Amino acid sequence: MGDSVISGPDSPFAVGNCLPLEQIPLGTSIHNIELIPNRGGQIVRAAGTSAKILAKEGDYVTLRLPSKEVRLIRKECFATIGEISFNDAFLVRSGKAGRTRWLGRRPVVRGSVMNPCDHPHGGGEGRTPIGRARPLTPWGKPALGMKTRKNKKQSNSYIIRRR
Repeated sequence: MGDSVISGPDSPFAVGNCLPLEQIPLGTSIHNIELIPNRGGQIVRAAGTSAKILAKEGDYVTLRLPSKEVRLIRKECFATIGEISFNDAFLVRSGKAGRTRWLGRRPVVRGSVMNPCDHPHGGGEGRTPIGRARPLTPWGKPALGMKTRKNKKQSNSYIIRRR
């Protein structure tokens, strides 16, 4: 209570301060990490999450992300020291449909209860299975377990171990 947080390359090493990755020691828990220098934090921002610094080599720092993916990020990128609070965020129950509506979330309706004109899983007599070779999105693209990341994505070279 009453602590101040400082951002910048010359700020002290303390929880809540934002520093370049090259100035943070190995094994430190960090969050709100930039992927591209000066763009602002993009990854590890959810409640209760943190990444760990595993190694530093050349212009890159190796991080273990919350998904267990191991990835290289440039050493000039900023990150905030510490772990984000409220680990139990995923345990919170809304209690009623209206509370989730206040948050802007619309109801989730299963494709199998829709008509064929509304979803590829819809239609049939009674409780029928999907009726297709694999599960599909409402737009007919493969879903559930199908990898959607492009093989030739430029940032693939920075991922050492996938999740």
